[in-house]
Amino acid sequence: MSQLIQIGNPTRPALAVGGAPALSRPEKGAAALTALGALLFLASFVVPKGTLAGWLPLVGSTVLFAGGASAFFWFAYRDTTPGIKNHGLWTNGATARGVVGWILGVALTGFYCLLYWYSGPLEGGIRLLDPLALALSGKPADQWFLYGYLYTVAVLVMGVRMFWRYRHNRYQLIRTASVMFFQLGFGFLIPNVLKAMNQPEFYFTYFWPLKPEYLLPFSQGWTINGGSLGFAMIVWGAAMTFLATPVLTYFFGKRWYCSWVCGCGGLAETLGDPFRHLSDNSERAWKIERWMIHSVLLLIIGVTAVGWIHEWMGRPWWGDGGQALYYKTYGFVIGAMFSGVIGVGFYPLMGSRVWCRFGCPMAATLGIIQRFFSRFRITTNGGQCISCGNCSTYCEMGIDVRAYAQKGENIVRASCVGCGVCAAVCPRGVLKLENGPVGDRFPGADKPVSAALEALGLKERQ
Repeated sequence: MSQLIQIGNPTRPALAVGGAPALSRPEKGAAALTALGALLFLASFVVPKGTLAGWLPLVGSTVLFAGGASAFFWFAYRDTTPGIKNHGLWTNGATARGVVGWILGVALTGFYCLLYWYSGPLEGGIRLLDPLALALSGKPADQWFLYGYLYTVAVLVMGVRMFWRYRHNRYQLIRTASVMFFQLGFGFLIPNVLKAMNQPEFYFTYFWPLKPEYLLPFSQGWTINGGSLGFAMIVWGAAMTFLATPVLTYFFGKRWYCSWVCGCGGLAETLGDPFRHLSDNSERAWKIERWMIHSVLLLIIGVTAVGWIHEWMGRPWWGDGGQALYYKTYGFVIGAMFSGVIGVGFYPLMGSRVWCRFGCPMAATLGIIQRFFSRFRITTNGGQCISCGNCSTYCEMGIDVRAYAQKGENIVRASCVGCGVCAAVCPRGVLKLENGPVGDRFPGADKPVSAALEALGLKERQ
């Protein structure tokens, strides 16, 4: 197992059992406020419905939780030397697949199952959010508003932790601010304001193939019903899919989306950051990853093609039931089970990018472009590498970065999301995120089409 370099600080309390620093008195106070806010919110699920209603309990629980957690991170990091530290990462039960980690995994998985299929027990918490939902959308809260609210709070609060933890690295600070901005604005506020305007609930940061229904035929009428704005949504989705995606990926790699914009990536980079080291970086996992993620992409392409063929032929197969069929099959297996229940619920067990590594069709598309046709690469200086293994340990995509660094090879893996944490934790500055000519990224990169065909086994290697 790779050993992480830890920089001690005499101002921190003595290490507690497991290697993590013992909590100071201010940290304990902040943790108590956080727990109080969480308990107040959780109480809404068990007390008689409507008992906790109105702005006061909603604002009170949110302020206590978010404020307490933010204060905790400040107290925890303010007197430490800037830089990444272990602090018991591999021995803490919550982040090392211990009992607490398994409890967290079961709790997250259970919550997602309730949210998607049995939302009745969540009714009290949903009603707690009615004031905010009515203010934003003009409609009472539902299970999806609850989800969006909790998702956004998680990204913002854990984003504060990211600011403190990575305060020594400008790239991480800007990237974290970006995912917080897009989640709050484009993932939560704008879709709800559109509902208040009687417009389709549209997410401008999601498009095909991650959001296949935005280009499926049954969704076009739903969007066009929104008038000129609805038509603009269709144009936006098509332009982002077929124009912006290849262009931006050519210049910046898949990081422009996976690490800066995407809500799934935003949650993984904030809430999932304490679990990033749990990603399997074995050769076996890499093989499974390639088969699974490209299989999902092919499935999406097939579903989209069949949907439009069915439409053009006058709907001969399942009539007008295409939408219901889609949501009962692909929506259930991929959209709910894979990306939701497994994708987030398994953070404490398999790392923070399970969905992004093994299932996301958008990541697969971006990865193909990045691997063969992008200017982006992570350069390595093998002569400076001391084989500490920090880079491989902290890679949430399960890439054995150290193996590339030791050989002085550029890292151009399709799965790399360009989060830059490998470079941030390197004690010798071996790794650097760069853009440059496409042709010098790897041997054969000057002929990207041939390289792609060789990788697919459709052409013999030269």
